[in-house]
Amino acid sequence: MTDDANAPWLIVGLGNPGPEYTGNRHNVGFMVADLLAGRIGGSFKRAQKAQAQVLEGRIGPMGPGSRRVVLVKPMSFMNLSGGPVTALRDFYKVPTARVVAIHDELDIDYGVLRLKLGGGDNGHNGLKSMTKSMGPEYHRMRFGIGRPPGRMQVADFVLKDFSSTERKELDYFVDRAADAVECLVTEGLERAQSAYNA
Repeated sequence: MTDDANAPWLIVGLGNPGPEYTGNRHNVGFMVADLLAGRIGGSFKRAQKAQAQVLEGRIGPMGPGSRRVVLVKPMSFMNLSGGPVTALRDFYKVPTARVVAIHDELDIDYGVLRLKLGGGDNGHNGLKSMTKSMGPEYHRMRFGIGRPPGRMQVADFVLKDFSSTERKELDYFVDRAADAVECLVTEGLERAQSAYNA
């Protein structure tokens, strides 16, 4: 798909649908997407073209500095995220390099952010599904959740809510992650990395 200067950015918060998953570590992508939706001043609506919720709007300073975005929350469950994301990428004619996946990251300490373009999936089922559907050349906003304590299984850890200690800082970190995504979209990857990558 050719790079189109007028194409919107597709910002994808990864998570699992349903109230039982809302506070899970695995749903931090949904948390950041919800905060961005609040900043835009809109609410998610069911997509006609894919199993997802979407919100179209603009982020960044008013005027020529703002960017068209489509916020996406796939409603397909994490390990099937690629289908809805690819369908929406094609519908909105978004170059893959303008897709941003916001996701939890085990190999980074809690609250640490890292932005990058391309790369592997590191065992993350949402990324695995997206990469299988459209290749790896999309942006990632990695939100550190740290490793599970003791002998806890990874699957159990990511599907548990943030601890009470973690929740004390969660709003701050989610807010910072939303800032990082806005910076990436409006000012570019290098600028966002220098400002937000720890």
